[in-house]
Amino acid sequence: MTSLLDDLRAIVGDAHVLTEAADPDGDELVAYERDWRKRYRGRSLCVVRPGSAAEVAAVVRRCAREPGVSIVPQGGNTGLVGGGVPDASRAQVVLATRRLRAVRRVDRDNQTITVEAGLALQEVQFAAAEAGLLFPLSLAAEGTCTIGGNLATNAGGTQVLRFGNARELCLGLEVVTAQGEVWSSLHGLRKDNTGYDLRDLFVGSEGTLGIITAATLRLFPRPRAGVTAWATCGALRDAVALMRRLRDAFDAELVGYEAMNAASLALVERHFPALRVPLPVADAAGRPLWSVLVDLARPHDEPVLRERAEAALMAALSAGEAVDVAVAGNELQARTLWQLRESIPLAQGVEGLNIKHDVAVPLSSLADFVDAADAALEAVVPDARHITFGHLGDGNLHYNLQAPAGDEAAGFLARHERAANACVHDVVGRFGGTFSAEHGIGRLKRGEMAARKPGPALAMMKAIKTALDPHGLLNPGVMLPD
Repeated sequence: MTSLLDDLRAIVGDAHVLTEAADPDGDELVAYERDWRKRYRGRSLCVVRPGSAAEVAAVVRRCAREPGVSIVPQGGNTGLVGGGVPDASRAQVVLATRRLRAVRRVDRDNQTITVEAGLALQEVQFAAAEAGLLFPLSLAAEGTCTIGGNLATNAGGTQVLRFGNARELCLGLEVVTAQGEVWSSLHGLRKDNTGYDLRDLFVGSEGTLGIITAATLRLFPRPRAGVTAWATCGALRDAVALMRRLRDAFDAELVGYEAMNAASLALVERHFPALRVPLPVADAAGRPLWSVLVDLARPHDEPVLRERAEAALMAALSAGEAVDVAVAGNELQARTLWQLRESIPLAQGVEGLNIKHDVAVPLSSLADFVDAADAALEAVVPDARHITFGHLGDGNLHYNLQAPAGDEAAGFLARHERAANACVHDVVGRFGGTFSAEHGIGRLKRGEMAARKPGPALAMMKAIKTALDPHGLLNPGVMLPD
């Protein structure tokens, strides 16, 4: 492998090839070899950090000539399913895209931005804002995750209700193929019917078909008026009814609608005591309430939007869809409400390893799904704490299970994960849902993919993989079952 390492150094520079020999304590390598949840720790042959699409292509061509070597593309390494870290073989090259950081073009008339894959999502948002426009993809890890990783996993986040997943926000890609060729569709066209939509093959492919090096993304007019509100509801079906009311009243002005159960917010207050939930999470009889976070936005006339929002929320109180409501009075208060929501995964991480479910069912079935899953789990994991929250507006819930108070988290995960997953995903299937809404498959859910994806779909995906990457160079062991 010495020759390979020397060749990689010649391509990207000595400083951008990290090896165990140069980092015997593993302090620098661990950031690339261990996933965010600390569930997977692999051992790479090396980490290579190219600085251009041409360097990515050269690295791919050189690795393709080395028997037994494969490539793991990696962005910000914030994924939750182990899709961006190496296995333990010491035969995988981690190709980190974080040096691909250029904003190549902002086209205000076309409302597009072309950026390289290693730019953090938050930096893409800032670049759009500087041009007076909005890039709406938003998620808790936006300061660290990269736009290439967002596209490779088809990230969702908090504004899918209005703007769609990463796939809907992407107009074109630059991709390095498994053959080391650079393919580009960075034209920014809304319409292009010249054959198969190759862009959509790579979005959501988790680095198994090609390596995204740049993208042209859709931008939108920047809202000048916004209202953020917090409401509590007696039951999840009331929260669904409240959303229906707001959707009917505001249509596209409703850009975010998040739901959180009482246990998830209690976890936030325990680990982040500076964050206080604005309304009680239980009623006078001690029964837990659901909390919802509402975001409204429009181009102008904030006083009018605020007046309409307050009227709609008062009507929801009168109809019994809400127990209490609070409207943020300024931007700081609005950011604090969002911080509460976005701190739930962080609080779960502090509390310890947990069983995560990233599920989606039709919104009309969401409340029935939670009731059915709660009941089914009583026989499987009777004492688990249900930490349920997520993007109610698009039917995506993070239906998570935390160890009982005082129980050791890692042991709880090891004992119950398989049975809990089977139980929850069986219920998801009954309601016509999916076991992976926005986190992807990675290494974690390959077994579920094999068991629950229809055979014809798996056959077509394997055929595409074989056609584009016949030698299995890119991210083997991720997404597709053997």
